[in-house]
Amino acid sequence: MNLISDTQNRPLPLKKRITSMALVFLLFCTFLLSGCSRPSKGPAPTTAAPFSEVTTESYEHFDESQLKAQEEFDELMKTVFQDEVSHSLLDLHFKLKDPSAYGIAGAEFLYGDFGLKAMEEARQEQQNLLKTLDGYDPGLLTEDQRLTLRILKSLLHTEEKSYGLELYSQPLAVTIGVQAQLPILLSEYAFYRKEDVEDYLSLLGGIKDYYGQLMDFQRQKAEAGLMMSNTTLDHVIESCESYLLTPGDNFMIDTFNSRLDTLPDLTEEEKTAYRQQNEALLESSFIPAYQMLIEELNELRGTGTNEKGLCHYPQGKEFYEYLVYSSTGTSYSSIEDLLRDMELMMNKQLVKTSLLLRQHPELLDEVDSVTYRQTEPGSIMEELKTLSLKEFPALAECSYTLKSVPKSLELSLSPAFYLVSPMDDYQDNVIFINENPRFVSQELYNTLAHEGYPGHLYQNVYFHIHCNSDIRKLLSFRGYSEGWATYVEHLSYGLDNGLKPEMSELLAANSLASLGLHACLDVYINYMGWDKEQVREYLLDYYEDPGTLTDALYNAMIENPSNYLSYYVGCMEFMNMRETAEKELKSKFDPKAFHTFLLDIGDAPFDVIQAYFTTWLKEQKS
Repeated sequence: MNLISDTQNRPLPLKKRITSMALVFLLFCTFLLSGCSRPSKGPAPTTAAPFSEVTTESYEHFDESQLKAQEEFDELMKTVFQDEVSHSLLDLHFKLKDPSAYGIAGAEFLYGDFGLKAMEEARQEQQNLLKTLDGYDPGLLTEDQRLTLRILKSLLHTEEKSYGLELYSQPLAVTIGVQAQLPILLSEYAFYRKEDVEDYLSLLGGIKDYYGQLMDFQRQKAEAGLMMSNTTLDHVIESCESYLLTPGDNFMIDTFNSRLDTLPDLTEEEKTAYRQQNEALLESSFIPAYQMLIEELNELRGTGTNEKGLCHYPQGKEFYEYLVYSSTGTSYSSIEDLLRDMELMMNKQLVKTSLLLRQHPELLDEVDSVTYRQTEPGSIMEELKTLSLKEFPALAECSYTLKSVPKSLELSLSPAFYLVSPMDDYQDNVIFINENPRFVSQELYNTLAHEGYPGHLYQNVYFHIHCNSDIRKLLSFRGYSEGWATYVEHLSYGLDNGLKPEMSELLAANSLASLGLHACLDVYINYMGWDKEQVREYLLDYYEDPGTLTDALYNAMIENPSNYLSYYVGCMEFMNMRETAEKELKSKFDPKAFHTFLLDIGDAPFDVIQAYFTTWLKEQKS
């Protein structure tokens, strides 16, 4: 389950002279320490009932057989929801502020059950659920239920691509791995009541056992010849070393004490006892858990012999195909078609960059000194909230907190990330900003558009308010969520933000082209099997001398395969739909209506959204 939505890892940009179509290409040199056209061969939209029925459901009339099917479907969804959300105490706490209101008394595991046996059990449960869903006649269900049915079946069919490939999973990964993100989740574990403190301490005490499960899995990967390379291993170990906390620089103590102080019903004696327990568990469980990871990962050094992309493993190409569809939810029927349009969109942005610099050569000298009207995080958020009203529907007032990533973790985490708020408390929103100097080139204004308004925070709160399906609020499709955030980040360059129009266009085009290069290389390396020399030759189309970029980009794509595709492909799907709508509707196109449609249909795979988009477009034209 995705509890953290982050800005893609985009370290220091390098300005070079380009020998091909673009005069400048501010490529993001990726050291991971831590469309333009509709698809010509994509799947044809399935027949879908008009999306407007979702808002007129109260006027629908159903006979007895329909009402019975609808009641049974609701009961099934309730059962699936309760089973899924209560599997892990960590997930349960972050998803529901008050589980008892949903008929949930507690969780089955602290962190979940990880391993091949658990994966096999999950596979059987998925197959049983899909068989049950196949038994429903969509014509008997309400429009909301039909949408949920389509989404679940799309998800389960995607998961089928992973069956038999479970050992290719990689829970320990640079930046986005469990070992990198779990401590942040623990440090943000909200204390609503005394019992939450007890649960938190149980989680802290159980982390070593959970990491032990992850290491058992790593040993099974090694025995099967699927262990990560030594290069990737070193980077994961570096990530683990960030959590060997030292006295005086221990965010796990500081955040615990500050959360404890917010509980009014605790006596000072109880608070003192809890503080002592927390410090003791950090010494006896948390730090030893990371020491164990480091020691046992080092013991596996040399067992991973593949230094190339995922497709160089025996069934790596098949697993990468699963990762692509799982992480993007794309409507494209083949990765080859997807890659073609990814490059088309990237090249279109490069052409735009080139034309802008030919028309305004002074931009090249000004690009390093760009200044937005607002530069302070809080002021940026409030300006974005106001400016978003022009093209996005109004959002109910909600609170948010902006925090800095702890200094000791700056090298291990993304430039920024949003903690997904509980389903039953959309007021509780937190955005972390990484202030490490290597992210100095990341424009804070556009980063906060991605994470805040009208990005992750805005979309998440809107969905929680407008969606009535608990199971849908539990599901997460990174292609939609990260694609949406990247799409609106792209739009944020063109807001009334203090930049002159031509500079806004240049920065927007360059940012999307840079992300596109990362995404295309991801596919070339992990699906097409490119080696470093092929990557270097590819970069020579954009750089006179790629220098160390070749190694940096090559390693980045190997360490987190398909990660960049969630952002780029998701954004491309939204841009494809917008381009189609603008072309079909011409002067009748209303960006606010378009965005409202996308927000109302909500977090879903694009093969499902496309069917509803086709119907929405017909309605708009008429």
